[in-house]
Amino acid sequence: MKEHIPHIPVLLDEVIKNFKGMNGGYFVDCTLGYGGHSSAVLKAYPDIFLIGIDRDSEALEFSRKRLTDFQERAVFYKGTFSHIFSTLQESPIVGVLADFGVSSLQFDKLERGFSFESDALDMRMDQESKLSAYEVINTYSQTDLERIFKDYGEIKEYKALALEVIKARSKEPIKSAKKLSELSKNIIKRGKIHPATLFFQAIRIEVNAELQEIELLLDAIEKMHTKGMIVSFITFHSLEDRIVKNRFTKWSKACICDDLALRCTCSRDNNRGKVLHKKPVIASEKEIKMNPRSRSAKLRTFIFTKNAKGF
Repeated sequence: MKEHIPHIPVLLDEVIKNFKGMNGGYFVDCTLGYGGHSSAVLKAYPDIFLIGIDRDSEALEFSRKRLTDFQERAVFYKGTFSHIFSTLQESPIVGVLADFGVSSLQFDKLERGFSFESDALDMRMDQESKLSAYEVINTYSQTDLERIFKDYGEIKEYKALALEVIKARSKEPIKSAKKLSELSKNIIKRGKIHPATLFFQAIRIEVNAELQEIELLLDAIEKMHTKGMIVSFITFHSLEDRIVKNRFTKWSKACICDDLALRCTCSRDNNRGKVLHKKPVIASEKEIKMNPRSRSAKLRTFIFTKNAKGF
């Protein structure tokens, strides 16, 4: 009897299409999760080998079982994708995929503390890491909470929200995501989305250092990319998308002279490759109906046409 797979890979057809140019070598799935994207890639490209990375032990174990039929073409590593990618010895790497954000495995299990209805307050993608949402909410200073809510949640009422948390925890520790969610309703009263959405996003990003991880992964790719490597990233909010968009723009620039320079002195040969689509690929109405979580997904792809320096 096959194990139930409670997950629909986002933009699956578009991802498969983006990697059409891969010929032999290794495909790195930086956010393996339930293995949905990787399973499809292995089926579509029979000469490709998989490197699956995830910081979540539960996700890795699930995907090992799911991808048993491809065990001779797959290797798995536990850890943050930025660290693992920078230490890979497998070569050549011809494709890199990252599907950022919370996986269904994490979000749907109430004991993981990502859901508004959870009795836990955790939000760790790696359950072995020390920092959890409980520590952030119950020990961070008001100033630090304001920073997180402003920078990672882009919440206009960040000061009022931080004060609300301070007041609540002064009476007793905040132990559940459910209680935390209720606090946001007192402050954030606008929009169609749940008032705790950006609140939880900010906390989750802090707990898992998500934005720093993306920057470090991009740094690692920049140092060790090879000609022909295809990189596709799926983002779910503006903070992630902005980082990816800006780095892809940098990689595609031929001239790196200062904008105030009177003339170009850099030879205009600094571009590393090209962006596959000018605008990010988004889910179709049909996919959104089948999988509402795909509504905010954006897929950006970059193809390297030159080797990194030193390769």
